[in-house]
Amino acid sequence: MEGDRGSGDEGSHQQQNGRPGRGGRQQRNGEDGNAAFTPSDLQSDDDDPTLRKAVRSRYRDLINSIQQNREDMLSPSNNRLTEVLEEANNLFNDVRQSREAALDAQLLVLATDLGKEKASQMLAEGSAFDTSTFAERLLSFMGLNRLEEDEDENNGGTADGYLPPDAWHKLARRAECCFRTAPSFHFMRGSFHAEPPPPKQKIARQSKAPSKQAKRVMPTQLKKLDECQQEATEKEVERILAYLRGYHEDDPTSPILYYEFVIDPNSFSRTVENIFHTSFLVRDGLARLYLDDDKLPCIAPVAEGDVEAGGSSNRQQCIISICPQMWKELIEALDISDTMIQPPSTQNE
Repeated sequence: MEGDRGSGDEGSHQQQNGRPGRGGRQQRNGEDGNAAFTPSDLQSDDDDPTLRKAVRSRYRDLINSIQQNREDMLSPSNNRLTEVLEEANNLFNDVRQSREAALDAQLLVLATDLGKEKASQMLAEGSAFDTSTFAERLLSFMGLNRLEEDEDENNGGTADGYLPPDAWHKLARRAECCFRTAPSFHFMRGSFHAEPPPPKQKIARQSKAPSKQAKRVMPTQLKKLDECQQEATEKEVERILAYLRGYHEDDPTSPILYYEFVIDPNSFSRTVENIFHTSFLVRDGLARLYLDDDKLPCIAPVAEGDVEAGGSSNRQQCIISICPQMWKELIEALDISDTMIQPPSTQNE
């Protein structure tokens, strides 16, 4: 039984020789001559510092290129912005860390602002209508000949020669292909008696006031829920601390690997919960983390007399991340066969 681990010599002897999850590490340091496991064994090629630095350098070059050549990129004939986006899209395949993702986001913000400004200029140019240019092109299409007009005026003629007689018929034939039926007559500048439409009356909607019962019941329910969750967390933290102290008292000279202590090989969710609750022990100074000779993180309980003496200023904390793939790799690398922290449902069995 788990509760009798420190009650006698026999239980202590069994704990020293059969602590769950530590067989793989003893075998690596045994007579077979295999090298000890180090965290670098789990490091992939994606974590190469040289490669990471090169990716961040390329991102900074693209950002500087946009900032320095902003005026040139705003030109409609300049396609440098498209080339930068294509290069950034290919570079995003090499992003592996949060620093690189932050640079990619910064580049995307600059490119988006530049693209928005460039699109605004194109819309402004396209929406402008030059009446003089339109009139000149229309007259040219209708067959305007200014030289003949000048000759007629010099000879005392009239303005009948300004346009050919069939100029308006030519324009009508060109315009009729744009309409399936004859367009209806309408005033070019609206009707003569234009009146603004009457304003719509806004209907004020009355908001439903919450009932007094809802005001009184909901805060009470939330308060009870928070208290239940806090009590459950405190009980779980105390239970894990009891396991940690029990393992340490059974064999004070043998270090307890942190990952062997918190990992449950049968449940990833239980592993995350163990890491969460163990963090409270480190925060409150009830446990400490350190590196052993193999540079692996180990955990040990802090003596009750040293909890207050340590002071919060001497404690250091860090963020630990874990994913299902990393969880499986740690189980295989550390040869974890059983959990050291039994689930609450099996604790009393």
